Amino acid sequence: MVRILPAIALIGAAASAAPDKPYHVVHGWPVLPATQAPDEVSAVAVDSHDHVFVLTRAGRKWPDTGPIDTTAIAGTTVSVYDGPSGRLLTKWPGSLFALPHGITVDSHDNVWITDVAWHQVFEFNSAGRPLLTLGQRGVPGEDTAHFNQPSDVAVAADGSIYVSDGYGNNRVAKFDQRGRFLKQWGKKGSGAAEFDLPHALALDARGRVYVVDRSNARIQVFDSAGNRLTQWSAGLSSPQDVKVSSNGLVFVANAGRPGVDSTGVVIFDSLGRFRARVGRFGNYDGQFWDLHWLALSKSGDLYTADFAGRRVQKFVR
Repeated sequence: MVRILPAIALIGAAASAAPDKPYHVVHGWPVLPATQAPDEVSAVAVDSHDHVFVLTRAGRKWPDTGPIDTTAIAGTTVSVYDGPSGRLLTKWPGSLFALPHGITVDSHDNVWITDVAWHQVFEFNSAGRPLLTLGQRGVPGEDTAHFNQPSDVAVAADGSIYVSDGYGNNRVAKFDQRGRFLKQWGKKGSGAAEFDLPHALALDARGRVYVVDRSNARIQVFDSAGNRLTQWSAGLSSPQDVKVSSNGLVFVANAGRPGVDSTGVVIFDSLGRFRARVGRFGNYDGQFWDLHWLALSKSGDLYTADFAGRRVQKFVR
């Protein structure tokens, strides 16, 4: 789908006819009805069956000023597509969220979604049946039972749950597989193990925790106990999301500004060395207007959520 946006989006973009290596975009993915209006895409995730979960807000806006609407969104917020064909498989029912933000699929194909209006974290099975809820609806806090606008979830192989409690608390909270609080780390700031909006997080095969420290324009890396190991900032201006591939490459969604920063998916090796960039600013296929989230399939396909660009895209190697 090609999203037509204001003319400023096209400045300098026409020259990008050739696909960016090492990935190229799949044109016409997903297959959308001509009558379906595009929506702001907050996040995307993919399970072991190549089912792609696309999270939108069904028209709900995060207000520039004033309180967030905490009423349940009546419309569809989760749509599921077939990865190979782009065909719509199903939609989850409405009234599940008030302002959903991040989506993650764990190793058991369960789906985790954060809601910044309700200050909660939800686990569902792949069909959308609720399994676990963390946090108290509508009640912000910084203790063992509450969040303040949580942004993302990552689930370890042993079932441990990591939450970036991001917009309000600037911490990472860790729970066991049953949702019992274990520990937390982080506070507001720009120093080591401090955060200025932990926006997303991911785990690698060794259990290391990669945290997107968005307003500090860096990725901080911790061990499973919360001890900081290192940080990466080269080539990042506004990191939004992070994922780690099965071969240890780290993919970061970077939402830069046209003419100032570099928009695209930045790929690092396990030591934080730059390897490649996918995409650039623009609104043609293979480009990004407001890159917000990404997902990796088992086969290495890359999916991206373009928030203001109102689309999800698929890239293949």
